[in-house]
Amino acid sequence: MHGGKILLEQRKNEPGRGKWSVPGGIVELGEALEQTVIRETEEETGLVVDDPVLVDAVSQISLDDAGKVKYHFVIVDYFVRLKSGTLKAASDAAALRWVSLDDVESKDLTPSFRRFFVDNREKLKGMNSDSRVCGSENGVGN
Repeated sequence: MHGGKILLEQRKNEPGRGKWSVPGGIVELGEALEQTVIRETEEETGLVVDDPVLVDAVSQISLDDAGKVKYHFVIVDYFVRLKSGTLKAASDAAALRWVSLDDVESKDLTPSFRRFFVDNREKLKGMNSDSRVCGSENGVGN
């Protein structure tokens, strides 16, 4: 959350190609979840963040045409404090956008992010990294 908006990423690859979600990625072996959040955010968005605070966790199971499990994700969502950086989509993101909470559900969201957003909309309204960043916008762009 920054300036009353949430950062969404349009997925470039499966699962969920073309759909919108928050930036994220895979935990590396031996890596703490909070460190993953910091690393993946910088890799995918160019933004340097710190101080991850747990918001919620969502489980998403996708089945193939035969009814067998194709993907099973446990998605752990964090709120972070922006430190610096310039917003730029990495190779695995089709686009990045700061989106107002009122406009989020108009996007083609991943099922897991839609569920997270609906369950946590009120909590997100009270979160804003602006109040946690000293000084200017620190180059985070819009």
